[in-house]
Amino acid sequence: MTAQIAPSAYVEDTADRDFAAAIFDALRALTSDGEGITRLAYSELESAALDLVEAEARQLGFATERDAGANLIITLEGGDPSLPFLACGSHLDSVPQGGNFDGAAGVIAGLTVLAHFKREGFRPQRTIKIYALRGEESARFGRAYMGSSALFGKLSAADLASVDANGETLAQAMASVGIAMAPIEKGERLLDPAQVFAWLELHIEQGPVLVARKLPVGIVTGIRGNIRHAKVECLGEAGHSGAVPRWLRRDALFAVAELITHLDRHWRTMLERGRDLVITCGVIGTDPKTHALARIPEKVQFSFEVRSQSQETLEAFYDLFLSECALISEERDVEFKLDRRIDSAPAVLDQGWIKRLEKAAGDLELPCEDIPSGAGHDAAVFANVGIPAAMLFVRNEHGSHNPKEAMTIDDFIAGVSVLRTAIKDALE
Repeated sequence: MTAQIAPSAYVEDTADRDFAAAIFDALRALTSDGEGITRLAYSELESAALDLVEAEARQLGFATERDAGANLIITLEGGDPSLPFLACGSHLDSVPQGGNFDGAAGVIAGLTVLAHFKREGFRPQRTIKIYALRGEESARFGRAYMGSSALFGKLSAADLASVDANGETLAQAMASVGIAMAPIEKGERLLDPAQVFAWLELHIEQGPVLVARKLPVGIVTGIRGNIRHAKVECLGEAGHSGAVPRWLRRDALFAVAELITHLDRHWRTMLERGRDLVITCGVIGTDPKTHALARIPEKVQFSFEVRSQSQETLEAFYDLFLSECALISEERDVEFKLDRRIDSAPAVLDQGWIKRLEKAAGDLELPCEDIPSGAGHDAAVFANVGIPAAMLFVRNEHGSHNPKEAMTIDDFIAGVSVLRTAIKDALE
């Protein structure tokens, strides 16, 4: 079990706790699929989740709106609205049968901070805007950060033409929730980065580090970028398993197995050289319509993903991937066909805000640790257009992208307290 925070470690606000827990419970009830949570990007359930959060904000008296990208914005107006505003939030979409906290924790954290400020009568000099962003997950269209990328004119024609399992394009899905697509198709910015003072994002940790360290929160130092292919095909030739000798085989499955083995060896070598790197082939299989126990597979499909905090490392490993495909193609007489390469750039987070979050945790007597993010987040998009961005992780058991996410409300309120303290320090 997760170690609980000592009661004396920070001042717990019961009102914050009850407020946040009620919204988490309502989101779970609204979007449960019977096994986990399903709020796919630009779907009716994602829209319903935004509506639910908006209703909570309005009950508290906050102004709400939907921007040109159909993102929800909740506003606490500052003393000088002409100043660049502080933005805080995350996303509300999920993977199929995901957990209730991935993304939603950041949105609810921001709203909980505003509710706390309202109760204590704090009005910042700068306006604070909480964003519930659409379409962060890549599960539906193979492209991550869709909502935040649209804000800054970063969706390409190829991105908008991406299709889901039902053949619907990203552009069609965006239009279905009321987005006027002409500016996005032209690559126009829906939000001027100069208007944003900073972007802050609270998120559950999606790995095991904070649980292992017995720490309630972590301060994120950077976000890994990635290079992906949603589908790679290895094409060989079918044959009878007992009749074709090894030297005449064009076995697609053995070719893919060899490729993945070689990539693993390269991965280990680069780690030994101190490179930050993770490699995954998360989808792989033969065609169920034709595969059989006694048939040599003629086609195998798989996905490819490499992640790193270094763009140089990403490109170096991707070159190794292409070289291994070419080598194995020649040796085993197979062909590798790659779909569109999808890139997400790494992001370095703002040192000033990292220090501010560290100080806030220290002031609250909360132990924390600096930690890189292996997963991608909208904060990377904000950082890479020049907006100072920072992230705070909250301890969470059993990883993420599954129904077993287990963030405790104690840890969540600890993270909210750090976020609120840092914001107040910056805006008082």
